[in-house]
Amino acid sequence: MHKMTSEFVEDEDRMRLTGELKEGGTVVIWLTQRLLTRLLPHLFKWLEKQSGSNLPSELVLSFAQQAARAELSPEPPVKSSEDAKAWLAHAVDVTVEPTGLRLLFRSLQQEQAGVTLQPQQLRQWLSILHDLWRRAEWSAGLWPEWIASSDPAAAPKLRAPLH
Repeated sequence: MHKMTSEFVEDEDRMRLTGELKEGGTVVIWLTQRLLTRLLPHLFKWLEKQSGSNLPSELVLSFAQQAARAELSPEPPVKSSEDAKAWLAHAVDVTVEPTGLRLLFRSLQQEQAGVTLQPQQLRQWLSILHDLWRRAEWSAGLWPEWIASSDPAAAPKLRAPLH
């Protein structure tokens, strides 16, 4: 995937990723809270290792997260095509690559779709997921302070799909 839109779908009580594939077409991947609860700590740890500063890591991570959030700009959402496959992700393989982290979403039926996120893109996606997580009213205990503090409490809840 080279572009994706993340949404919380209340009727499903799940996150939906709609991804635009490099080879054309779209895919819809459903993510459960259980899967995300297992995936997110790995993403947090990877970003924590990237800080490489003499300043306290929480401070550096918080500033980097705020900067990434500030650079998010509205874009048209990815719309699923009529022939888009939709499936439930059963697992996510996380691979460190020279340009960032590669996430390969896999289903039990052998469907898969991947995306490589550079640190800035990963931070932005985590900000989006954090907003959606709050909207879903799922327990916030999983989220590190450096992400939660980058999310202004006074900000209005987002109603449109995020991507």
